[in-house]
Amino acid sequence: MSRGFLKWLFVIWAILSALVSQGQQWSRFRGPNGQGISDAKTIPVKWTEKDYNWKVKLPGEGHSSPVLWGDKLFVTGGDQQAGHSVLLALSVSDGGVLWQKEYSLSKYRPNKLNSFATATPAVDAENVYVLLTSPEETILAALSHEGTEIWKRTFEGIRCQHGAGSSPIVYDDMVIFTHEHENSSSKDAKSIWIAVDRKTGETRWTLDRKTGPKTSYSTPCVYTPSIGAPQLIFNSNAHGMTGVDPGTGKVIWEVPSAFPARVVSSPVIADELLIGSCGDGGAGKRLIAIRPGSSDGSIQPEEVYKIESGHRPYVPTSIAKGGLLFTFLDRGNVSCWNSATGRQLWEEKPAGRFFGSPVWADGKIYCITMDGDVVVIRASETYELLAVNPLGETSHATPAIAGGRMYLRTYSHLFSVGGKK
Repeated sequence: MSRGFLKWLFVIWAILSALVSQGQQWSRFRGPNGQGISDAKTIPVKWTEKDYNWKVKLPGEGHSSPVLWGDKLFVTGGDQQAGHSVLLALSVSDGGVLWQKEYSLSKYRPNKLNSFATATPAVDAENVYVLLTSPEETILAALSHEGTEIWKRTFEGIRCQHGAGSSPIVYDDMVIFTHEHENSSSKDAKSIWIAVDRKTGETRWTLDRKTGPKTSYSTPCVYTPSIGAPQLIFNSNAHGMTGVDPGTGKVIWEVPSAFPARVVSSPVIADELLIGSCGDGGAGKRLIAIRPGSSDGSIQPEEVYKIESGHRPYVPTSIAKGGLLFTFLDRGNVSCWNSATGRQLWEEKPAGRFFGSPVWADGKIYCITMDGDVVVIRASETYELLAVNPLGETSHATPAIAGGRMYLRTYSHLFSVGGKK
């Protein structure tokens, strides 16, 4: 066998291994680029208790979602009374705890719908990154997949009405997160968006932001246009929708008036449109679609449509797939829209209220109600409720899908289902 042939076989093996590995990862809130889309084909529609691969009780409560890399799952829990949060690594095969790292936080009382473990970790091939906040301190730490702390940064606390909740992301060689306050809670606190080196924790750039009346809970994503460089997309009440240069942290374009109320949901990419929503008092106020500006400034951002009547999403982040936009509301309504025009195709109320966000797999959409029921609907122009699967405990979390399995987090438990052919 020639050396050239062996080299060719090695290249093919490396490509196939990378493709298989990609299917094992769910590296941030809502998975790949925060869009909630999975290529899994082995997630069931209906199930009962006997169909779980495993179910485990977590040492701590919270609303964060799990993330996965390879054979490890990472999730956080918290204890408000004790004043600490914990990062857990679990085995995807049986849910067993491989290691846990506890961090102390100053005790405080967040909104009763928030928790001491709301931010979802981010993970890459080397480390897992956890963001923990209180009004007195913010901790960002990187740990190896084996649980060794690589670095830890401490920033000032988040001063806001309900407690913090935005999650970090990994882009290129940086960990990026928002650090926003509310001017009603603090007149002097300085709001920033920040990127740190993922290997050292050293600051790469900061973008000064004004402190507005409503802090944002949105987690950024990356928009890659057909022509031009990638952009970081941030949604916030104080600045609207913003495109940022990932390398420098400089604003490329901004639509300051996009969101007149609190922003909790994260940006959604619908082909060449960016979609976001805002609300207050348990109800959505506006859903807006924006065509982004270009990195070189030759194209300015454009508002394509906005929806300000009827039922609009607030807390849950929407799903865009195949020209359709699916919105899930705090009040329980689910709607399907033409994502290019904003024309509503249907609206139904399949179960209870939603705080967690939906995910898409094999033409079906899964979302957990606040009561802990997993609603499964057909991702179609016509409404079809496929199943409602009870988990038995309240949940504000978003499902994770990796390796052909789905992972469901309730307030104090974690479930694994699917993956069987």
